Amino acid sequence: MADRKEARPTPPGLYDRQAVNGITSIEWAALAATLAWLLISGSYFMTGGASPSQTQGQSQGMGFLLTAMVIMMPVALIWVAAMTMRSTRIMREESARLAAAIDAIRQAYVNQAQSGRNEAPHPAVLKRLDEIASTQKNQETTLAMLVGMRQADPNAVPPAPQEAPVEEDQPALSLGTPAEAHRPPLSNEDFIRALHFPETADDTEGFAALRRALKDRQSAQLIQAAQDVLTLMSQDGIYMDDLRPDLARPEVWRAFAQGKRGREIAALGGVRDRSSLALTAGRMKQDPIFRDAAHHFLRRFDQSIALFEKSATDADLQDLAGTRTSRAFMLLGRVAGTFD
Repeated sequence: MADRKEARPTPPGLYDRQAVNGITSIEWAALAATLAWLLISGSYFMTGGASPSQTQGQSQGMGFLLTAMVIMMPVALIWVAAMTMRSTRIMREESARLAAAIDAIRQAYVNQAQSGRNEAPHPAVLKRLDEIASTQKNQETTLAMLVGMRQADPNAVPPAPQEAPVEEDQPALSLGTPAEAHRPPLSNEDFIRALHFPETADDTEGFAALRRALKDRQSAQLIQAAQDVLTLMSQDGIYMDDLRPDLARPEVWRAFAQGKRGREIAALGGVRDRSSLALTAGRMKQDPIFRDAAHHFLRRFDQSIALFEKSATDADLQDLAGTRTSRAFMLLGRVAGTFD
């Protein structure tokens, strides 16, 4: 796990820790106790432990009822205890994660308060510093992404520094046609793969899809906005792969893309993780930079999904719902009240 974290080439928040699923030691212990009890009780009744002489005066129905209770009641108690222990373990782990996130927030607040306790800067200066910090963070995340791309494709030739800003504002050709119009349209597969971001530094297909998506203006704006919010949420220990949202049907996504809001699209807010919702809601109220980034991301996602839905199949919409960007939309949209 530690090696994996050190090898991440892109910003935090795009990746997560592996969740523990499947049968745990608690279920194995309960299963062993169940089999042991069934073996003991079954052998008792099969070997004549309850002879007719021992049950004189009892009706046949009452004897069957007592036998069933003797066999099944302990089994039910065993599994009730097992489920209680598992729920307690899950709550303990979630409480530990929440406590760690709260401690991190508290420490950041204390550091910020200590660094500025002797100063009273002008609000205009604070706004300018926030803009500089946001710009620097975007540059750092973009640089990390480009480094990851070079690692995934060592033969790629890096662009000249002078040509970098030309990508944002393309000059018109002699006939008035922008250069972007001559590029082939971005495929739905590349769009979906780019919104999920590369899995590792060796994910060549993911980096290739990301490069193609960044050449499309609409997709590039959404990817940058998603990268910003994922990075900010990772500072609170919120990782998209930790979330297990309830996925909505394709027709609900189409309704959202066509402008429907409120209860008709409530199924899109399928994130149920209480700690992630609480941390995100708290930061939305207290951090204006995070709040602006979240609302900017929600607007970009809204615009992009409206264009994507026109050519997307139901399978494409299902794949889109499973991306890290869509999970961020579900979480932030629920906090912002998009599905109310």
